[in-house]
Amino acid sequence: MEEKIEHATITYDVEKLRAALATHLRNQLPADAWTWLEERASLVSKAGNIQQFVIGFSAMPRKTGKKPLTLSEAEQSALQVIRPGLTIRHWTIDRLSRVWLMLHLDTTDKEQYIATIENLFPTAEMNELVALYSALPLLAYPAAWRARCAEGIRNNIGDVLESIMCDNPYASENLDEPAWNQLVLKAIFTEKPIHRIVGLDARANQTLAHTLSDFAHERWAAHRPVPPMLWRCIGNFIDERIFPDIQRIAYSEVNAEREAAALACAQSNYKPARELVDKAVDLKAILDSGATWDKLAQ
Repeated sequence: MEEKIEHATITYDVEKLRAALATHLRNQLPADAWTWLEERASLVSKAGNIQQFVIGFSAMPRKTGKKPLTLSEAEQSALQVIRPGLTIRHWTIDRLSRVWLMLHLDTTDKEQYIATIENLFPTAEMNELVALYSALPLLAYPAAWRARCAEGIRNNIGDVLESIMCDNPYASENLDEPAWNQLVLKAIFTEKPIHRIVGLDARANQTLAHTLSDFAHERWAAHRPVPPMLWRCIGNFIDERIFPDIQRIAYSEVNAEREAAALACAQSNYKPARELVDKAVDLKAILDSGATWDKLAQ
C-alpha cells in the first residue's frame, strides 16, 4: 500500500523515497554491507522487530563505514522532486543508512512509533544524534518532533547543530516563530553556513530582524566583526531603527559588508534604503555586477 507522510503543507511518497535512497546505498556500499542493511530493513518492516531496528541503528557505522556520499546535482534534484527541501549531499553513508532504516518503521501505532524513535535520543552518541535530527523531515507525525527539534537547537555540538540547521526543511516547516528565530540567531552566533538554512528567506520576520540588529550592535561594541550574511535576514524589514546599520556597512572598508548592504537594500521597500543605492556608487555597481547572497556566502 502506498504510504504518504505529511509535513505542514508538504506530503511525500515514502515508498518512492525509500526506493531512491536504496539505489544510492546499493551503489555506494560494499555488497556485504548492503546485504546486511537490506536484511535489517526487512526485519523491521515485515516483522516489526523493534529490537533489530535498535541493534541495526547502533551498529551502522561498523557495517557500512563512514565515507561521504557521492551525489550528482541531477541525483540531488531527483530527491527534491520526491521530498522538497531534502538535501543529502553533505551526508555520510552511515547517516543515510540510519535514516533509511528509520523509514522502515511501522507508523500505524503512533504511540509506539514515537516512543521507538524518542527512546534513541537520550543515549545517542554524536553521529546517532546527527542521523536522528536529519530524519525529522521524513518522519511521520511531524508535530510530535517540535519539542525535540527545539531542544536540539540548544545543543552545543557543532555537527548536531548543523544537522538541524543546514539542508533540513523540518525547522522551517514546523517550528513556531520564537523557536525559528532562536535557530537562526544561534546559527549566526556559532558561525554556521546560514545560506544552507532551508526557508531562511521565507521565514524572515520583523522580530528576528530587530534581534539581529541588536546582535550586530553588541558585536560592534565589542570591536568584533558582524557576519555579512546576517543582513540577508534583515533586508525586507529595514526601517528607521535598522537603516543606520545599513548605512554603516554601506560605507565599510570591507567588501563583503558593502555587498551585504547592496543586497539588503535591493530587497527593501524602505525608501531611504532604495535611495542609498543611488547615493553610494559602490552599491549600484555591486548590484549591476550580478551579486547574490549565494555568491557572497562562498
